[in-house]
This record gives sequence, structure tokens and C-alpha cells, in this order.
Amino acid sequence: MRTAVSCAIKYGVRYLTLYSFSSENWKRPVQEVDDLMGLLRRYLQSEIAELHKNGVRLRVIGERSDLSPDIIKLIEDAESFTAKNQQLDLVVALSYGGRAEIAKAVRRVARDIADGKMSIADIDEGAVAARLDTVGIPDPDLILRTSGEQRISNFLLWQMAYTEFVFLETLWPDFSERDFAQVVSEFHRRERRFGGT
Repeated sequence: MRTAVSCAIKYGVRYLTLYSFSSENWKRPVQEVDDLMGLLRRYLQSEIAELHKNGVRLRVIGERSDLSPDIIKLIEDAESFTAKNQQLDLVVALSYGGRAEIAKAVRRVARDIADGKMSIADIDEGAVAARLDTVGIPDPDLILRTSGEQRISNFLLWQMAYTEFVFLETLWPDFSERDFAQVVSEFHRRERRFGGT
């Protein structure tokens, strides 16, 4: 994670989203989940000052209600502490699933219709996008998948409509600045038309 953040800053990336724990990961063995949550606690306690020093704003998307109260408090404190930073928005997808996010946005639309705040005729792509976890965060230009995997894994399903993909064989723990530079170079070689000619 440190490597990805420092490289994003160095290469002028404005938004970096890391898929740290999916909604499906709760199905893993209890000890593994506990260990991952322990790593998350340690990260939130030890790295936030460094992120703040480097101008990084932390934002967490996903289903917070699944997390323990102490982790929720650490997240809220970290987001508040880094809220005014503008060098890089680090978005951490935690207890996150793309389908669940879309379903939650649809429930918000339905609630607003039931409350008389909008009508069925008002439902369009913008209305749904405004109710996603990523509201205020641009759709990704690029999604990098490490470890040789070539699947989406329920990540940012709505947001990736015009996203470019790069697949690396490198395992995430071995991800280096060289890999980051390779991905940036590959992205800049591509012509993006967003469905146009």
C-alpha cells in the first residue's frame, strides 16, 4: 500500500482506490478475517500521520456497519484528520461489493421517491451515481489487476463503464515502482474514445 501511495503521488495520480477487503471476504475463515482486521487497525493507527504529512486524504467506501466499532471510529478519525488534504485522494474499499453498492443506491432512490423528494421520471444515471459510495469521486480511468487475475471481482461495477484495464502477473505484495511505471506507460499509450469515434 505504501508503494502504491508514494508512486501515485510521484506520478501525479489524483485518485487512487485500493480494494482492501471485499464483502465476500467475510466468508473467509474467522482467524484470517481477524488477522486482516488487526492489520487494518495497525495501519489506521500507524500510517495516518504519514499520509497526512504527504497531503493524502483518506476516504473509505463500503459497508461500515459490518466493521467493529473501534475500527469505525479509527476510520472516522482518519477521514476527519486528512479531510482537507489535496495531494492525493486515497479511497479504500473496505467491506465493499459493487453489486451491494448499486443495490444501496437503488434503495436510496426508492426512499427519496417514497419521501416525495423525487419522482420516477427523475431517475437517470446521474440520480443513481449521486447515491453511490463514490459520490464526488471521478470514475476510474484505469483499473490495475495484479496476480495474473483477469476478472472484476465485484469492484466498482457502475463506475468502470469506460475504464481501461491492465493485468499484471506481479503479486500484490511484490508490487513495485517499476510495475507502477509500467502501468502508467501502458495507459498513456492508449487512445480513449469513450464510445465515440
